[in-house]
Amino acid sequence: MKDIIVVVGVGIAGVTAALAAAKTGMGVLLIGNEGNAGGDACTGMPLLGTYSSRGEKCVGGILDELLAICKTIPGGYIGPVCDYRTVYGLCVSPSAMRLAILLLLKKYEVNLLLNSTVTDIESENGKVNAVNVVCGNGEKRRFECRSLVDASGGGNIVKMAGGNVLCGDANGNMQPVSLIFRMAGVKFEPFLRFIMENPEEALLSENPVFETDRTKAAELLYRSGYPYVALAAQGKLLGKALQKGEMYPCTAMFMTPVSMQTGEICVNSTRIAQLDASCPETASKAVLDLAGQVQTAVKFLCSRVPGFEKAVLSSVASRLGVRETGRIVGDHTLSQEEAVSGKRHASGIGRGAHHIDIHGAGTAQVRIPIKDGRTYDIPFGCLLPAGLENVIAAGRCISSDRGGNGSARVMGTCMVTGQAAGLAAALAAESSKDNMRGINIDVLRRRLTEQGAIL
Repeated sequence: MKDIIVVVGVGIAGVTAALAAAKTGMGVLLIGNEGNAGGDACTGMPLLGTYSSRGEKCVGGILDELLAICKTIPGGYIGPVCDYRTVYGLCVSPSAMRLAILLLLKKYEVNLLLNSTVTDIESENGKVNAVNVVCGNGEKRRFECRSLVDASGGGNIVKMAGGNVLCGDANGNMQPVSLIFRMAGVKFEPFLRFIMENPEEALLSENPVFETDRTKAAELLYRSGYPYVALAAQGKLLGKALQKGEMYPCTAMFMTPVSMQTGEICVNSTRIAQLDASCPETASKAVLDLAGQVQTAVKFLCSRVPGFEKAVLSSVASRLGVRETGRIVGDHTLSQEEAVSGKRHASGIGRGAHHIDIHGAGTAQVRIPIKDGRTYDIPFGCLLPAGLENVIAAGRCISSDRGGNGSARVMGTCMVTGQAAGLAAALAAESSKDNMRGINIDVLRRRLTEQGAIL
């Protein structure tokens, strides 16, 4: 297989990049070391960063195609829901999203290679010529490529190609990892009524663009009917459990509805901090330890939280939830200040909207809203690894400082950078450009706008 675009990483950034490139008619190979495609988009987590805090849609294109399929599946789509805390979250059925991703990959004839790991990059003077892969059956394969997209999550491919990658804070500390789980049979009305009658039990009114009166915010949440809410560690219910050791230390129990018909929610609360998730041994041990936290959380919810009395555990994520590993050193570094201030860039390839979100150990978490509920532009240079020519990055590993990454790491923004990276790789191949920097940025932006990726 020659003269193709290779995308490495089958999370939502890689999927979006592969689809964007394939839609141009280019040959695309999508490689992943997992057994399926979609990553965290198929766990039940909300697609954050798809809407601003004002409810403004800021991600489209391929996302719209995926959602169109989800809407045809019974119970497959809920929609954008407000938590009256900091953000809107786009809620979908994880099973419907999985199916939608696979159907689109087939529709656009993406060559999918699962259970396969890139072991070596062949490059010369910053130009990648081929990638070497070991498949799950032990077979070794070599693929020549015109362009290479790193959607690995941690900049692993950029690093293998000779680029530079930064990890964590100044001391190398990274955000905690989690294991997402879901529960079905939850009675939404009594749970939301409990929050309405006890607004101190939830994280509410953190963003000034929302209702600032917590009691009124809790009422709005109840009226919505959607249990998109964070049970707060500062509240009496979870707080008391933390004090007694009945729960592990956590900032909150972040809950997202995934099925209104079966009363199913996704819970994001487990956490282990101060570890390097890129280390296989460390990540493997973390999964085992987090399983105990899931067991603890289920017991707490069923015994203490109204509406969960007859709920059952319905799913545990098949993969570790990783918030932070590596960030490439690129032509432009997205800063926290650029994100928070809603800065615009002439070379913007899409918009970010999520607040700065940096989790720490225990109950620690930094949350800084984007000014006035705005969005910010992501410059094309954030996707371009310094010193490399035909390599481009997408997803969590784009060039950013830690604060900027704390916003851009969410799935909606990963889809923005994925779509831009995939289309840029295709444009470079179409015009026989060996260097991504030779792409006409105005053409890229126009094509992204035509596809609904820039709104």
